[in-house]
Amino acid sequence: MRENLNDLVAFVTVAREGSFTRAAAQLRVSQSALSQTIRGLEERLGLRLLTRTTRRVAPTDAGERLLATISPRLEGIEQDLAALSDLRDKPAGTIRITASEHAASSILLPRLAALLPSYPDIKVEINTDYRMVDIVEQRFDAGVRLGEHLQKDMIAVRVGPDVRMAVVGAPDYFAKRTAPEKPQDLTAHDCINVRLPTHGGLLPWDFKKGTRELNVRVEGQMTFNGFPQVVDAALAGMGLAFVLEDVVRQHIADGKLIRVLEDWCEVFPGYHLYYPSRRQPSPAFALVVDALRYRDMFRIQGS
Repeated sequence: MRENLNDLVAFVTVAREGSFTRAAAQLRVSQSALSQTIRGLEERLGLRLLTRTTRRVAPTDAGERLLATISPRLEGIEQDLAALSDLRDKPAGTIRITASEHAASSILLPRLAALLPSYPDIKVEINTDYRMVDIVEQRFDAGVRLGEHLQKDMIAVRVGPDVRMAVVGAPDYFAKRTAPEKPQDLTAHDCINVRLPTHGGLLPWDFKKGTRELNVRVEGQMTFNGFPQVVDAALAGMGLAFVLEDVVRQHIADGKLIRVLEDWCEVFPGYHLYYPSRRQPSPAFALVVDALRYRDMFRIQGS
């Protein structure tokens, strides 16, 4: 039986959105028309594809099987259609990228600000998130994360220099505490933690000096789920912070923060843009990738 392609698109959209209301808005049809389309598809197949509750719509077992079968094929069709933009005089389209707040402000924004004025038909949507997002499932074109956290089976493009962490505290804090000389000393200090949203655990304070590697479990009164608040708390003298060096470099130069354990903070791979290897890059996507590509061959001091 050959089903109407629009009906299958409607089913996939409802299943992904988990809502007839959101799916109808995305498809630009009325909710009643969308419900009728899904009922007609279910009647022709003789199977229930979706279960409906007061809060959510979810695929049945049959729906999950159909979704797994047709979703990749529909994505392939979408990519093939997007590739036809090669025939246009100007690259166009929307590029969706997930990135951390720091990567978005320090890498993406300045480089896209230089690119986009010359290409008014290209739109870029940036979603800031600290989680390791499944860009295929969440329908992002690409993600930006630190090099040591890249997903497997992805094409990775370096977009930033190597980085390292810094342990910092305010002068007011160190006026009352002796500065730590080795990572183990941190157990006697108030440390400001970050809770990672992906696994719910705290950001590990990992150190390395030569061949020695240490992971210190730190404690303190304050825990945040974002790094800007960690820096603010450190500036307020509430404890020691463990953040990217670049985030606090100016505060250190201004004397607002004091750095410790610098010799235990080694360089590691910086930000990379990653995307599925099977993705067929559109002209717009290729331009964005090229604009973000890191071209400085010199690494930061200490690497």
